[in-house]
Amino acid sequence: MATDYVSLSCKEFAAQLAAKQSVPGGGGAAALVGALAASLGAMTANFTTGKKAYEEYEEDLQRMIAELDELRAAMLAHVDGDAESFSNYMEVYRVPKDDPKRPAALEQATKDSASSPFAMMRDLTRIIEILEELATKGSKMLLSDTACGASLARAALETASVNVYVNARASRDAAWALDIETQCDVMLAEYGPRAERVFRTLTAKIGR
Repeated sequence: MATDYVSLSCKEFAAQLAAKQSVPGGGGAAALVGALAASLGAMTANFTTGKKAYEEYEEDLQRMIAELDELRAAMLAHVDGDAESFSNYMEVYRVPKDDPKRPAALEQATKDSASSPFAMMRDLTRIIEILEELATKGSKMLLSDTACGASLARAALETASVNVYVNARASRDAAWALDIETQCDVMLAEYGPRAERVFRTLTAKIGR
């Protein structure tokens, strides 16, 4: 099933998300939020670059802008990737239960449905790392935007993980499920607190 949800307007995407249909769903929402987190980081870096007060970070800022642009594109690709993998899963699920090929096909579709949100999590950990860097190298005029990016990145990370876990639980491959769940656990345990720390540190500087 070909999908192009990223070409919809914000209003149209929200309506599609609210509709009584399987896609887009939580995975697509997580990917979009992750793209917004990357965009806010790029915004901070773009406003900082070229400023005399931050010239010592110019090379780092250019690197961060380029990487965040790539990460934003990757997260947007995950919006449609997640929808397509779930649509494929539903097609396999509708195959008659007496079809001997169904169990293996359903297992593969389950694993494929976990692959997109898992890839999102990997990309989000890098987004969080760059936002951490921007917390010290980005313009003080953009503290709120960097903080918002960190908050969105954490939310996207947690949301993506749910979509991995639900597919891992549905899998009959216990070893695969344990491995991918463990990797998710590690990313959540490390990067959730790191994103929250960026958010709290910067909001403390903004608040009275």
